[in-house]
Amino acid sequence: MKAFVLRSYGSPDVLDLTDVEDPAPGDDEVLVRIRAASVQPADWHLMRGEPYLSRLMPGPLGLRTPKIKILGADVAGVVEAVGKDVTEFCPGDEVFAMPKGGGFAEYVCVKESELAPKPASLSFEQAAAVPLAALTALLALRDHGGIRPGQRVLVNGASGGVGTFAVQLAKAFGAEVTGVCSTRNTGLVRSIGADEVVDYTKEDFTRGGRRYDLLLDIAGSRPGSACRRVLTRKGTYVAVGGPGGRWLQPVGHIFGALASGPFVSQRMLMADVIGATGSKRNLMTLTELVEAGRVTPVIDRCYPFEEIPAAIRYQEEGRSRGKVVVAF
Repeated sequence: MKAFVLRSYGSPDVLDLTDVEDPAPGDDEVLVRIRAASVQPADWHLMRGEPYLSRLMPGPLGLRTPKIKILGADVAGVVEAVGKDVTEFCPGDEVFAMPKGGGFAEYVCVKESELAPKPASLSFEQAAAVPLAALTALLALRDHGGIRPGQRVLVNGASGGVGTFAVQLAKAFGAEVTGVCSTRNTGLVRSIGADEVVDYTKEDFTRGGRRYDLLLDIAGSRPGSACRRVLTRKGTYVAVGGPGGRWLQPVGHIFGALASGPFVSQRMLMADVIGATGSKRNLMTLTELVEAGRVTPVIDRCYPFEEIPAAIRYQEEGRSRGKVVVAF
């Protein structure tokens, strides 16, 4: 099969489109013929091996070379073959999933427990835009943030991949939502359901007079201490991301924000999708919301498979509105 292989850290130019051996599904795995994938900020962090501190920590970054050879953590496609213990899927089924890698290839093996039927109302490109970003937003709001109907929720970084899902999910959970974004994205954020939009080029949301029950910090544009100013006394801050950097960021920003947690009345938390369980169950929850018309993927650009390096380069610029996807 064709795949983009990462043999060393560097720019998108290090990705090598080459022939590799077709994967074979294990007993509890499903072989998926990928029809679409999406590009994440995590892809370029892994590609560049940044932040450097992460190379010293357990995970996918090796000290000198990457442990993951084929990037891509969002896929949608068609079942090609199944392992002998698989009972819920058969060849020809349309599915989507969040594998831990391998999405930038023609085929990928996914455990049955991590695979879900593709929402019927979505194209393969739309379905590929969902898993990692939408699951991040879902877990941050529901599991970590404990969102409840009637709460006031602020999403800092409302126009990106996670942010566009977070705004829609918060509304679906019955919250009053404020989105923070740049001038060019205010219309988009309003169109997906935000009750109020703050243009960060004109206003510092941490200096406003409003207080929020839950703050989802995706952009990481303000220190945690400043974000606490706009939380209610028992409010919750959930860190999702932050500005990139070679040595420490966004890890430094997130840990800095969480450091005050034991000393303040607010809850200071970090969203953890990679370590979460129940991927299939949560994908099914998202499917229900999609089919009910409560959540719709926002796609900025769609690239052909051969232009995955260009798609990553665009994602790395940090200006995408919603998701960047790849069609096979």
